Amino acid sequence: MKHLLTLFILNFSVISLAQIPSAQYEKYPVFEDCESAEVQALQNCFNDNLQRFIFQNFKVPEKVFAENYKGNVNVLFEVTKKGEFKVLYVDAIYEELKAEAQRVFESLPAVAPATYNGKPAYVQFTLPIAIPLVKPGQSIVQSTEIIKKNEREKFVEEYDAIENLPYGNEEYRSNINIPLSHHNYSLFDPAMNRVGLNNHTAQKPYIYSEVNKYYDFEDANKEILKNKSSWFGRKLWNEHFITIKGKDYWLTLDPGVDLQLGKDIDADIDTYNNTRLIYTQGGIGKQIGFFGVIYESQGRFADYFNRYAESIRPDGGNPAIIPGRGIAKGFKTDSYDYPIATGHLSYTPSKYFNIQLGHGKTFLGDGYRSLLTSDNASSYPFFKINTTFWKLKYTNTWMSLRDVRPDVTEDGSFRTKYIANHYLSYNITKRLNIGLFESVIWQNDNGRGFDVNYLNPIIFYRAIEFSTGSRGGNALIGITTKYKVNDQINFYGQFIIDEFSSSDVFGGEGSYKNKTGYQLGLKYYNAFGFKNLYLQTEYNRVRPYTYSHNTIVLNYGHNNQSMAHTLGANFSEFIAIARYQNGRLYGDAKFIFAKRGFEFNTPEDSFFYGGDIYGTEDDRISDKGNDLAQGNTTDFFHAEIQAGYVINPATNLKIYGSFIFRKFEPKVETETVFTNQTSWVNFGIRTDLFNWYYDF
Repeated sequence: MKHLLTLFILNFSVISLAQIPSAQYEKYPVFEDCESAEVQALQNCFNDNLQRFIFQNFKVPEKVFAENYKGNVNVLFEVTKKGEFKVLYVDAIYEELKAEAQRVFESLPAVAPATYNGKPAYVQFTLPIAIPLVKPGQSIVQSTEIIKKNEREKFVEEYDAIENLPYGNEEYRSNINIPLSHHNYSLFDPAMNRVGLNNHTAQKPYIYSEVNKYYDFEDANKEILKNKSSWFGRKLWNEHFITIKGKDYWLTLDPGVDLQLGKDIDADIDTYNNTRLIYTQGGIGKQIGFFGVIYESQGRFADYFNRYAESIRPDGGNPAIIPGRGIAKGFKTDSYDYPIATGHLSYTPSKYFNIQLGHGKTFLGDGYRSLLTSDNASSYPFFKINTTFWKLKYTNTWMSLRDVRPDVTEDGSFRTKYIANHYLSYNITKRLNIGLFESVIWQNDNGRGFDVNYLNPIIFYRAIEFSTGSRGGNALIGITTKYKVNDQINFYGQFIIDEFSSSDVFGGEGSYKNKTGYQLGLKYYNAFGFKNLYLQTEYNRVRPYTYSHNTIVLNYGHNNQSMAHTLGANFSEFIAIARYQNGRLYGDAKFIFAKRGFEFNTPEDSFFYGGDIYGTEDDRISDKGNDLAQGNTTDFFHAEIQAGYVINPATNLKIYGSFIFRKFEPKVETETVFTNQTSWVNFGIRTDLFNWYYDF
């Protein structure tokens, strides 16, 4: 483009030299043999030297001689400001002639560049090379207008000229997100956490290109590819269903499912999930990528899951919100219908920046749970900027959330609120990483809308939140850390503060303003010498009233679900996880022990004990003396075992069987919190694009 612009601006071509009065300011390129020639003779000298060089060095391919071809090779070329010859286009009947013309022009010596008004300038020429070759002496110059006319004529064939190239797993080198899946992420987690790497593992979802530097997706999949030659065999076992690739773009399109059949044995409920989906991903050039999924789903689940889904139902008459998915309509007499659409657009203008706009989820941390931001809640609109340089990765995210409870709905519309957060990850050494987190929630009150105060990516949100009014927002701060003992063992942790009052946090009086939580965890890769055996233990502890607020809308939640830990607040939890994959076979096991504090919600006791993040602190049980798991203290145990087989690694299609055992024992039996036990057997086939959380 720059050459064409220069051509039009300078009007510098062979034709213009002959016809434009400004030629007195123009000077032809000069070969070494032409240095002593007068200015008026430079054109002919340039032509003679170029023709002679072509005649002496052009080797007509044997194939052309054998087929007795006679015609022209038309070459559009330029001489750059540095005096170098550059071929722009070659028109010939044989590819061999095109290649030979390219070779000869690349071997031309540099010349003194053309000048315009005394300054070096680009200049374009067209050269017809006669086949068979003829001796120098005829004019080599043709009008570029002839070339342009020929090019316009070729446009009538541009549809047929579209190139269809073989798909080469472009997704693995793209800037689109890797779908959040704990098991899939565990496959490349060891490669991402080796000592000495300068990457950042807390900001999720990861981008394919940043992981592919350390873990070769293509090689990993090649190890388990099946030898299938038929179209159906390749698409079922190894490949995407539809792939399209051109010179500067690629796209895949796949149907998918999440089909489950099971039984809650203790409640005698037949369970199922019937999800049909279609998802696409692709790239335009090297900078733009996209990913989108449409789900159509109906389902009925285990008794505890159904009860929870209905307990968080939205205003407006819909019976439930499926945890982690979205608002559900009634289906038949005892099931739910919940359509969902997610996706994102990713733009990478340079190696330092990645910008995303989408509808989905984010996750911050190295653990199974996150006390900062997790993928526990339903999807939401977001805008995210990742900035990576030196030893730093800085992530800014802005989100639009909804409060869907009847007591905050206005004129039939759900209440809108917004979150802005930033997370700075810093590799202090090749083993030690720390992260600094800050987030603020504000509501759309007084016509405030999206507050531009929070658009600044480098600010102290707490100060901005204070300046908007004492109840104008809710700010949280946190810190994370990770230490790599070696390539097999990592320690990690998080600490969150939801009320920036040091006297209450460290006063030791059990203040309700001591709204803190922490996480400690360990990962062990290739445990005990077993390749691909991944072990993880994690302890989470969150005090009462954390994530809630005295302004009822300003809690840290979306669609009646926590934006952080699945259990909300007022709990302690120990998790043990094992994951293993050998070829296409895989297995996961998870055990959770927790002590939780619920509200009684009875006529005798309607106080807020700090477990439900949607409770209002104005109804708190006490200003002082608050302790962990206060209220209706409940012992919670959850065990989950899954084994499966990866049908297609390209689409993450898996067949599996799972068993969940859950035991829930509160201190006091109430209408909403009561002793129950679940034994849930489930079998399914699913395209693994998101995390199902059943452990609450």
